[in-house]
Amino acid sequence: MSMFCFQCQEALGNKGCTVNGICGKKGDVANLQDLLIYALKGISIFRQSASLEVRNEYAEVCGEMDKFIAESLFATITNANFDRKYFIKTIKEAIELREMGKKKVAEMGLEVKFADHDAANFTVTDENIDAKAATVGVLTTENEDVRSLRELLIYGIKGMAAYVDHAIHLDHTNKEIVMFMEKALVSTLDDSLSVDEMVGLVLEAGKFGVDAMALLDGANTSTYGNPEITEVNIGVRKNPAILISGHDLKDMEELLEQTNGTGVDVYTHSEMLPANYYPAFKKYEHFVGNYGNAWWQQDKEFNSFNGVIIMTTNCLVPPKDSYKNRVFTTNNVGFDGVKHIPAAKKGEAKDFSEAIALAKTLPSPTEIETGTIVGGFAHEQVFALADKVVDAVKSGAVKKFVVMAGCDGRQKGRSYYTDFAEALPQDAIILTAGCAKYRYNKLNLGDIGGIPRVLDAGQCNDSYSLVLIALKLKEVFGLDDINDLPIAYNIAWYEQKAVIVLLALLHLGVKNINLGPTLPAFLSPNVVNVLVENFNIGGITNVDEDIKKMIG
Repeated sequence: MSMFCFQCQEALGNKGCTVNGICGKKGDVANLQDLLIYALKGISIFRQSASLEVRNEYAEVCGEMDKFIAESLFATITNANFDRKYFIKTIKEAIELREMGKKKVAEMGLEVKFADHDAANFTVTDENIDAKAATVGVLTTENEDVRSLRELLIYGIKGMAAYVDHAIHLDHTNKEIVMFMEKALVSTLDDSLSVDEMVGLVLEAGKFGVDAMALLDGANTSTYGNPEITEVNIGVRKNPAILISGHDLKDMEELLEQTNGTGVDVYTHSEMLPANYYPAFKKYEHFVGNYGNAWWQQDKEFNSFNGVIIMTTNCLVPPKDSYKNRVFTTNNVGFDGVKHIPAAKKGEAKDFSEAIALAKTLPSPTEIETGTIVGGFAHEQVFALADKVVDAVKSGAVKKFVVMAGCDGRQKGRSYYTDFAEALPQDAIILTAGCAKYRYNKLNLGDIGGIPRVLDAGQCNDSYSLVLIALKLKEVFGLDDINDLPIAYNIAWYEQKAVIVLLALLHLGVKNINLGPTLPAFLSPNVVNVLVENFNIGGITNVDEDIKKMIG
């Protein structure tokens, strides 16, 4: 095997990719990502010794290290970074930061567990880095169940890191979350941990996942306002344009500001769609609406868009030559041969001028659809409708809420989610967040007494809104157990942000979650049994049977 990766739903044969990733990741890059995670474990061995008080005392240095850990974890998420040079550079930076931490701990006279571990001491050169990378992958943990729990934890903190990274871009931080990520990283080196202790860490990750979601929600809403119910245009205008994809709202803000008055329109794509719901962005007349669908259709949609594309985060599909010269990456996204927009100096805005200049020379987008779609049902907006929702439930007009959050993907079998949405009884309302919504957000599913039957809370990052909505309904109906609510969970997953959403739900005690289109390849049969026995997690079968099981 030139690699082994089973972190996403597309894992080959639902077992693991062993030559190249189905996502397009090459074997050498996959191994370098493993080595970066290994290097982060080395950093964490020494950082774990730093208490919260110490971190506050050395706030600037520690803040930069927090940022580095979050960004590095995020870069290894599926479909984020395919650039070999990025990972070589970042691994070397990680080793430098590890040595800095090692020196500081020695000066303070602190005792450090695992200080003799290879992760705390290895070095690399350009000549041996690939050989080293091939020795630290997932399969180095031989016990299948231990491996499963370790990887479940690692993928959870990768998703957590994505939320933390976005929040840091908006100057919102939480040191305790990063401290847990370090604890989780080091725990995967500890062969003395029992299965129960590892399961405990996984559930603790869910707790910090909720905290990370809350951190990002506070960062977004305090900066850009609470999302509002919004009709989003899905047609086009005749101006040259930029299509912005990914999840980073800071990039959205700075791009809109720098394109203002230039004659260049801005459209969102895929997970950036919810930017249309924020009050702060509605003042820009050149912000046209959304173009296209979920991430996996970008090879066709980027072609027809004609203009510049900016990828702010995952999910990037390896770009085709027909439009590759119009794609820009930024943050921790990268692809060999694609122009990268670097981070700004502290206190300055990121410079999008090269992308804007190129956009001015390109044709306007080709129209692929017309009309509008409705979204913006984040927690504050739904709370404003609470009386109407409660009355609808009490009257029997609404009998069930179905959480259909998560990710979309390119497998044909994912048409299941469209069929499921269409087959739901007319008295059921879908609560959604993430790009899974593109399977049904353009269907004519109608409304119930003025309440749309698809309530879109936003990005996968906004799954926290669904948590708050559920907790609010529990409070309103005076229930002791969140599982007594008339809510079913049919969640689609693809990558690691969906993993932390799942762990967050488990932390909150939610049971009877249905996960598809397949159960994760990284879950061993014994770990699946633990999840079934404790939380009644299950897979999906077919629409008719699942409607009967979830809706009754």
